[in-house]
Amino acid sequence: MRNLIIPLIAALSLSGCVQAVSLEAAEDANNPVCAEVMVRLPATLGEHEIRYTNAQATAAWGNPAVILLRCGLEPVEVSALPCVTAGSTDWLVDESAAPNFRFISYATTPAVEVVINSENASGVTTLEGLAQALSPLPKSKVCTTSVN
Repeated sequence: MRNLIIPLIAALSLSGCVQAVSLEAAEDANNPVCAEVMVRLPATLGEHEIRYTNAQATAAWGNPAVILLRCGLEPVEVSALPCVTAGSTDWLVDESAAPNFRFISYATTPAVEVVINSENASGVTTLEGLAQALSPLPKSKVCTTSVN
């Protein structure tokens, strides 16, 4: 997981210098469910407007980008990361690169990753703002108090 977050953090810090936000598409970015998610994305999250990205099934908000999204990751059903519910989706929370928090949708096929710079955007507000867009994701499990 750590090797995926480094390019995303770089995008958070460098995206103010270019028109398009440079992101790497996830392995299953061409999954039809990702297309359903992408067409439902909100134009704004909090005060941050959506921006153009250069990769399929990705999105960014803010200038510079403070919220990044990638759809098409491998589903995660087993993890030692804490699991929380925001909106209608359960999320695994990776805070290892704080203040950039990485959220991975739990037990959805495909998985969605959202990286939020917590100094400039609220994690809960952002995830709740994405709830309708993520509604097409099929879920196989729900969070419990302890995800193992």
